[in-house]
Amino acid sequence: MPKSRLGRLVLITAGIVILGAAALFVLAWRPTIALVAATRTKPDPGEVARGAKLAAIGNCITCHTKEDGAPYAGGRPIATPFGTVYSTNITPDEATGVGGWSEEAFVRAVREGVSQDGHHLYPVFPYDHMTKMREGDIKAVYAFIMTRAPVRTTAPVNALPFPFNIRPLLAGWKLLFLDHGPVPSESSQSEEWNRGAYLVEGLAHCGACHTPRNALGAEKRDEAYAGGESEGWIAPALNAASPAAVPWDAERLRAYLRTGYDDAHGVSAGPMAPVVGNLAAVPEAEVGAIATYVAFLAGAPTPAREELARKVLARAKGESGAASVPSPAIAASSGSDAASHPGAAIYAGACAQCHGEAGRAPLLRALNLALSSTLRNPRPDNAIRIIRGGIHPLGGGAGPWMPPFGDALTDAQLVALIGYLRAAFTESPSWNAIEDAVKRAREMEAQEMRAAQSARNTP
Repeated sequence: MPKSRLGRLVLITAGIVILGAAALFVLAWRPTIALVAATRTKPDPGEVARGAKLAAIGNCITCHTKEDGAPYAGGRPIATPFGTVYSTNITPDEATGVGGWSEEAFVRAVREGVSQDGHHLYPVFPYDHMTKMREGDIKAVYAFIMTRAPVRTTAPVNALPFPFNIRPLLAGWKLLFLDHGPVPSESSQSEEWNRGAYLVEGLAHCGACHTPRNALGAEKRDEAYAGGESEGWIAPALNAASPAAVPWDAERLRAYLRTGYDDAHGVSAGPMAPVVGNLAAVPEAEVGAIATYVAFLAGAPTPAREELARKVLARAKGESGAASVPSPAIAASSGSDAASHPGAAIYAGACAQCHGEAGRAPLLRALNLALSSTLRNPRPDNAIRIIRGGIHPLGGGAGPWMPPFGDALTDAQLVALIGYLRAAFTESPSWNAIEDAVKRAREMEAQEMRAAQSARNTP
């Protein structure tokens, strides 16, 4: 290639790179919003109370509080497919929190995912949902946050590899995926339904966990509520693909969201547990609106699902001949394949005393596993994590409890038990690669332990 032609090619390439960098700068640049003085008008108590309820619906305290940390002081590690992000301090401390933020800066952060100093926020903070909030609601949350106890602390540095640690690239992500539109009101639906739609699609950000994501971490809008993942847990589908044997309805959802338990579905676990813990303090009407809208997402059950529900409910009640698959007790006495399954003896020794169907009355009444949605999930990850880690009431209070078996079962025993539970209690096909799921659970637990240790070591 002639030198003159090569030189032109180099100049053109350099020009394209420079223009691209300039375009990225223009796209990504956001101005700083000036800090405000510490002395400000005391918020209206009514607005503070309203903001507290809205913050509870948004689950703010869960993400912005690390284990054994001060409320809203940040530092909680949040595992993502791209690395670990630590939540920020949103107490009104002026040096390390949001104490100097104006109302305008707070609204921009919620609506646009841009911090007071102009840098882009990672969408682990679900501003792609919060942007649908009405400005008055955001200002009420601001009033509430500014009345919390200030805490001087800084979160650990995010553990994100290149290029995910380059914040200006988030401007391109927002251009592709951030929808600023409000939640439209549907005149054909009730006021309760519309309130539920506003909360679920916006502040409550249910789709952030319950919708699958693409390779860039954005929700797949054409698969809304078809099931997703959160911090190593499967968030089940909320639409017609729900794995629940007994279809959810508004009343069951209302009770579950208030108490974390439903007798036909079981207890909340994983990331869902603190969600229902926060909703317990929310007005009944708000929870009812959320339940009404989520029940709408699932739609009316098909005849096949209604028939399955009748069978599993009858089995859970111990009605003769009601099981859709052989129960462990029947299988053990009949010598069927289920009885010879290597997980059958493990179930009888470790699980049946509480979950029943072992030829004896349960010591502690727990969910009949024929009703378990966890055992009908597309992957065994949740079942593995529950068995390994157990179930514990939030804050060490009263509530459903299950001991952890992570140290009591070998990986081979856990694989056998999981396979048996799926075969014996559901009509679903066998899970594949359970061994890989156990490995994933161990790796996630190790990642969580490292991140938690890093958070504890941060003053």
